[in-house]
Amino acid sequence: MESAKKQYIIQALLFLLTLVCTTLAGAEWIFGKSVLYGDSPLTWSEFWYGLHFSLAFLGILTVHEFGHYFTAKYYKVSVSLPYYIPLWLGFMLTPSIGTAGAFIRINERIRRKKEIFDIGIAGPLAGFVVALGVLYYGFTNLPPAEYIFEIHPEYQQYGLDYDQHVYGDDNGHGLKIALGKNLLFTFFEKYIASDPNLIPNKYEMYHYPYLFAGFLALFFTALNLLPIGQLDGGHVLYGLLGYRRARIVSRLLFVLLVFLAGTGILRFSDPPGELAISIPLYTGFLYLVFYRMEPFNRKKRLLYSIAMMLLQTLVGHWVGGSLGFEVYLLFCLLLGRVLGVEHPPAIFDDKLSTTRKVLGWIALIVFIISFTPAPLTIE
Repeated sequence: MESAKKQYIIQALLFLLTLVCTTLAGAEWIFGKSVLYGDSPLTWSEFWYGLHFSLAFLGILTVHEFGHYFTAKYYKVSVSLPYYIPLWLGFMLTPSIGTAGAFIRINERIRRKKEIFDIGIAGPLAGFVVALGVLYYGFTNLPPAEYIFEIHPEYQQYGLDYDQHVYGDDNGHGLKIALGKNLLFTFFEKYIASDPNLIPNKYEMYHYPYLFAGFLALFFTALNLLPIGQLDGGHVLYGLLGYRRARIVSRLLFVLLVFLAGTGILRFSDPPGELAISIPLYTGFLYLVFYRMEPFNRKKRLLYSIAMMLLQTLVGHWVGGSLGFEVYLLFCLLLGRVLGVEHPPAIFDDKLSTTRKVLGWIALIVFIISFTPAPLTIE
C-alpha cells in the first residue's frame, strides 16, 4: 500500500512538472521568446498564455494514454496510471515541446490477440477524436490577420503582404521554421477554416497554440500508429494480419521508413575528407538500426547497412536532396535497437470480429491522413 502511494505521488509530480514544461515551451513557441535569454524574456502573462497550448496538447496525450489504461482495466490486465515525461530544453537554446510523451506500464503479458488489439487501438483512436476537436476549434476561431504583428511587430511595416518581404534568402529575420503538411491538416485548411485569409503562413503556424497542438497530436498519433513492431499500429497490424504476414509487412515498412528518413543524408558532392569520416559513421549507425532485424547474424546486418547507405546516397543524388525528415532516423534507431521491428505472437491467437477489423482499417487510414513526411523544416 505504501509502495502504491509513493507511485501515485511520483506520477502526480511528473504530470505537474510536464504541465509546467509544456506551458513554458508553448509560450516560447507562441511569442518567439525565451524565458532565459534575449533582450525581452517571457513575462508571467505570456507564460500563463502558454496554457492554451499545454492544456490542449496534454489533453490529447492524456486521453490517448487513458484509452489504453481503461481498456486494459476492462480486461483485468495489471496496468499503471500514465507516467508523463517532462522535457524542456530552453536552457540549451533548443526548441522543445516540453515533454517526451507519456506511457503506461503493463505489468503482465497480455495473453489473447483480441486483448492486444483492443488495448493497442484504444489509445490512438481516443486521442485522435480529441485532436479533431482541438483542430476544429483552432480553425474555426482563428484570430484576425493582424495577430501576427503582436508576435512580430517588425512585420507591420510591410502590412498583410509581409510574407513577400520576410521569407526571402536575404530577409535578415533569422532562421525560418516551417511546419509540414499532412492530408488531414490540409483538409482543415481548405474546408473547415472560418476564413481562408486568416490561415497563418506555414512559417508562423506555431504561433497559433491550438493549431500547433493539433498538428503535434497528429504527428505523434501517426508515429504511434506506424504498423511496425509493438507500436500501437504494430498491435493493429498483428491483429489484422496475424503473426506471419504482419512480420513481413512490419519489416518491409521499417526498411522503407529507414530509407525515406536517411535518403540524401550523404552526398557525392561532399568533400572526400568528410565522406571518409561520414560513410563509416553512418554505416555503423545503420548497423545499430538493423540490430533487431538480424540479432544473431552480424554479416546480414552489415550487408543491410552497406546496401541501405549506398541506395540512399544514389537516390539522394538522383532526386537532388532529401526525401523525408532525418530526425525519423532516431525513431528508427529506437525501433531497431530497443522496441523491436516484429510483433511477438500471442498465446491465444483468437480471431477478430468484423467490427474490430473495420476499426483496425480505420486506424490505418488515420495513420495515412495524419502522417507528415517532413513535419518540421528549418531554413
